[in-house]
Amino acid sequence: MTYGELFKQEKIVRQLSITQLIAYFGAWFSNVAIFSMLIELNASSFMISLVTAMLFLPGIVLSPFSGTLIDRLPLKKLMITLLGIELLMTISFLSISSIDHIWFLMLILFIRMGAASMFFSSEMTLLPKVISGVALQKANEIHSIIWSFTYTAGMAASGIVVAIYGTTTAFIIDAGFFVAALLVFIPIKLDLPTIEIKESIFSMVKDGFNHIKSETDIIKLILLHASVGLTSFDTLITLLADFEYKLIIAVPLAIGISNAVRAFALMIGPFIVGNIINKDNLHLFFIGQGFFIILWGLTQYNFYIALGSLFLVGFLTSTIWSYTYAMLQQECDHKYLGRILAYNEMIFMLANIITTIFIGIFATILGLDIVTYILGIAFLLVAILYKKYYK
Repeated sequence: MTYGELFKQEKIVRQLSITQLIAYFGAWFSNVAIFSMLIELNASSFMISLVTAMLFLPGIVLSPFSGTLIDRLPLKKLMITLLGIELLMTISFLSISSIDHIWFLMLILFIRMGAASMFFSSEMTLLPKVISGVALQKANEIHSIIWSFTYTAGMAASGIVVAIYGTTTAFIIDAGFFVAALLVFIPIKLDLPTIEIKESIFSMVKDGFNHIKSETDIIKLILLHASVGLTSFDTLITLLADFEYKLIIAVPLAIGISNAVRAFALMIGPFIVGNIINKDNLHLFFIGQGFFIILWGLTQYNFYIALGSLFLVGFLTSTIWSYTYAMLQQECDHKYLGRILAYNEMIFMLANIITTIFIGIFATILGLDIVTYILGIAFLLVAILYKKYYK
């Protein structure tokens, strides 16, 4: 099945993809503005890593309850509410003007990313209920491609806007994207059966946790998918722009271009290797990911050479992410789907936070290149574990 055939056959995939395209573009568009603002406010490396952690922490703290709400509430109403929260929080970025406001910034990010994380889990819960098999894998790949494209275009466009017009203009434009996403999503018709649930929220949380605990295969797949969180390089790219590249190129442009190059690779990777990956060769993809990250560490001293290595770093990531996610989705009982995927999001975000904090703490102690080597070696270890235990 080609992507075009999937769009033609499944209207819901086509409609959700348009919403994703707009909403994700808005999400990534503000990232360059946020990190550029932190540098302008003279935030420390550790403070930057804490703010970065707020991009992932909500997925950990809220997941047990968000998954229950997804299994319990009408999906469309819930998703409209979540987009509205993202819009309000994006507007709130305009109130940040001093390093003293850093804690308020972290609160805004926590709320916005909590809504974004829950919206993502809602989408990924919806898809297995309307499609399956190859169509589901392709839908995940489309999601990954859209994520990568918006990451590329959003970061690049934001880097230019921030460099020319400043962060305030970038946040105003960003709010407009969420307004557009709401206008596109509201008319979508989701024809899903209404399920009457008599259990309390806390009973559902406990039941979901007990179900996951009893399913060894699901636990293994959650941990396998979480390993992709080791590619959480936002802090690393920001610190490279500040420590290594600011005498060569403006910091917002360095952040924007670096993320855009990596995201471009994330976008085109599935087109080239998406039909090759399978359970028998998945470990080779993890090995390739690890070697490419190590190569990036070796070339970080030069901005332009490092861009080529950064492209390779992103080339396999989307395919690994979408394939391991499809493996998990197809293993899940639909009754527990929202809760399982929310717990998966929790573990995935925990991996992102650990990676982010690790970079923030050890960047000045070990050096950015050594930190990068360690992350690359971690992927080689994942390949060994998969070969031995998961397969």
